[in-house]
Amino acid sequence: MSVMVTGGAGYIGAHVVRSLREAGHAVVVVDDLSTGRAERVGDAPLVELDLAAPGARERLEEVVAQHGVEGVVHLAAKKQVGESVQRPDWYHEQNVGGLETLLAAMRAGGVERLVFSSSAAVYGEPPSGLVGEGDQTRPINPYGATKLAGERLVAAAGAAWGLRHVSLRYFNVAGAGADDLGDPAVLNLITIVFDLLDQGRAPRIFGDDYPTPDGTCIRDYVHVQDLAEAHVAALDHLDRPEREHAVLNVGTGTGASVREVLAAVRRATGDKTEPEVVERRPGDPAELVARVDRIAEVLGWRARFDLDDAVTSAWSAWRHDRAAGLAPIRAAR
Repeated sequence: MSVMVTGGAGYIGAHVVRSLREAGHAVVVVDDLSTGRAERVGDAPLVELDLAAPGARERLEEVVAQHGVEGVVHLAAKKQVGESVQRPDWYHEQNVGGLETLLAAMRAGGVERLVFSSSAAVYGEPPSGLVGEGDQTRPINPYGATKLAGERLVAAAGAAWGLRHVSLRYFNVAGAGADDLGDPAVLNLITIVFDLLDQGRAPRIFGDDYPTPDGTCIRDYVHVQDLAEAHVAALDHLDRPEREHAVLNVGTGTGASVREVLAAVRRATGDKTEPEVVERRPGDPAELVARVDRIAEVLGWRARFDLDDAVTSAWSAWRHDRAAGLAPIRAAR
């Protein structure tokens, strides 16, 4: 199958591109390279394009025709929660507007398969720490709201013109499938800790009085290589005659606390710096872990890697990038 991957030069996207190609698919990448790196896609064709820019639909239609695109994996989006709070209109323009453009181009080009990158952010602050796809969705920030809007838009396209689709709700993505595919962004706990340690600063724990066994927040960390393989399985799923479920959690089903993640970082790095406990951040639920029975049933997919695998591979890739002189990408301010 010929597959277009939007955002394919980014951290997750590059893993998806590599996994798709290893599975025998032809791939064309569309990316604005705002955070992606062209060298990550290897020799796959790369089209530099902002999906929310004027003329993007026409350019996408050209790409679809030129490469005989039969399916799309859509990862291109802005994803900084804090930035989304400061620029909600821009996030809607980028994440929802860009998806609208993509869907229009797909419909015009007769492309009927779509795997959509969604997020556990759609759940907001659930009353229970373990969440399933049927649980209530109440995003608490504009980023999460754009992902929920995207799911609904994709479902509407399915009803309107027969789009075959599946939305994957990612939990906390970590690790690296190879040293050249590490996460360059200092936006998630593990890379934030690596960055602080590089600066000789102590990691921070935002609150240690949560109703959890060690008082710190619990999250579900899924290895990015597992996530990439879930996309390949989801794309294959779209050719099945029976597709009862169109939304799937992607996680391990097991939570790790902040202190447990920091312990894994100590094992990987050998750094013994003691963390600093500071005040809670608003909007941090005590626990958020994926129910993963549905994705196992529908796709036959289960996570293969654990937290230590994720942290160890992330640290190896982090050192690789620093040795290569590549600067980390820090959050917009």
